[in-house]
Amino acid sequence: MSYPVLKGASYILVHTPDMIVQNGSTCNVERATNPDSDFLKEISNHIRSYNDVVNYMPNQVYIGSNRPEELKNLTMPWCNEKTGGTRLGKLGEIMPQDEFFALMQMCDAFDLVKLSEAFVSIVKTKIENNYPELSAFVGKLKGDNIEDGLELINTHIAEALYHEGKLVGYIKRAHDVDLNLNAHTMLENLVVKASGVLSCVHLLRSSKINALDIDYVIECSEEACGDINQRGGGNFAKSIAEIAGFNNATGSDTRGFCAAPTHALIQAAALVKSGIYKNVVVVAGGASAKLGMNAKDHIKKGLPVLEDVVGGFAILVSENDGVNPIIRTDLVGKHNVGTGSSPQAVMTALITSGLDRANLKITDVDVFSVEMQNPDITKPAGAGDVPEANYKMIGALAVKRGDMEKKDLKEFVANKGLPGWAPTQGHIPSGVPYIGFAINDLSTGDKNRAMIVGKGSLFLGRMTNLFDGVSFVIERNNGASEETSTVSKEEIKKIIAQSLKKLALDMIEE
Repeated sequence: MSYPVLKGASYILVHTPDMIVQNGSTCNVERATNPDSDFLKEISNHIRSYNDVVNYMPNQVYIGSNRPEELKNLTMPWCNEKTGGTRLGKLGEIMPQDEFFALMQMCDAFDLVKLSEAFVSIVKTKIENNYPELSAFVGKLKGDNIEDGLELINTHIAEALYHEGKLVGYIKRAHDVDLNLNAHTMLENLVVKASGVLSCVHLLRSSKINALDIDYVIECSEEACGDINQRGGGNFAKSIAEIAGFNNATGSDTRGFCAAPTHALIQAAALVKSGIYKNVVVVAGGASAKLGMNAKDHIKKGLPVLEDVVGGFAILVSENDGVNPIIRTDLVGKHNVGTGSSPQAVMTALITSGLDRANLKITDVDVFSVEMQNPDITKPAGAGDVPEANYKMIGALAVKRGDMEKKDLKEFVANKGLPGWAPTQGHIPSGVPYIGFAINDLSTGDKNRAMIVGKGSLFLGRMTNLFDGVSFVIERNNGASEETSTVSKEEIKKIIAQSLKKLALDMIEE
């Protein structure tokens, strides 16, 4: 059977300036612990406009308008460099906040999202013009009298939705006592669902696949929906598929912190290669909790709040078409329970365990996609340049293995690595941002082999101190069907026939 292929990818961002202050975890914790802090008084002065967000090069790279390599030509901090950005890119878009609130209401199945009549009257036309694919759900957009909203918000029955500093709506809790269905959680879950739906809309546009040809959906964000009896039970996948029009699909959720997307892509590849499904979509919505996560450090250094977007992506894994890059399901790397959590142990397990099965050197990989976090965000927060650190470790491992000379380390980092460009939304930067570019690089471009690496921090759940990670190799499609056996089907039939004949003769003789 042939290896499955990466047939399409989409990437979306949503500019959510008011949500940073109202719904991000950093500001929420600050309000609860230090409501009169200078940080809360100052943050609004450091929030970028929609135009600034669109004209920010890393965001344009994320939606496919620019190549990652172009970032090397910019002086850091990149936020000081304005580019001629556009809302729509080759792989997706940057959606403004007002339209996203409308999309959240369209994705609401339990009448929890309330928007003012004035707000809906303005935004409804925008949705109709920009998203004809969602016309079946535009009827769910309706305005309400939201005068009682502040009282509900103050009593924690509802979570506020502000736009341009004005209350335009709210999201109600879904249960009176269940904390898993409170207003804050319902807002987070609807953000995941709506951004996942938007990602799927753009996947359909870019891949040209019919929505009815999708068989299965795997959702792999960091949130988890459920109630008091099955906290985190899901299912985001089918709820997203319903709005996206994947009427012939079923699906489920995969959770693995930052590593989840790579886990999900390996699962999707396995499902397709096995023949169970022909077309599997891996999708993830964004995390509202991480909005403004490092805002304190950014403001201290005189920078704007750079974590001002919700991210999302969708990737299509399909049967081999002889054109698109193949996923080498036989060259998967993984961090085992007994591997250990030292950086060297983790990197060795993820990078070499798959390559060794094909007797490949680290230098045989043309490009590695690791934790592609934007250093504009992470360096001021004290986390350094995360992709560069990963590439240095991979290069050092190559030197240790004898795959290259130490003098070539700097060139390795420059040639095999890419500058980070993804928002720090946890799972969003982890390996998958490059796949949209990889589809072209490994088909019409000059690359032949790439590795996608996802890593996660399991200790965040307070259940274990273990680290996590998986990886897989993708290669240029040679147009041929790779048989899992070196023996042809006709030869197998001949061998079986001869065996049966011999068995029959032996029985007669007995």
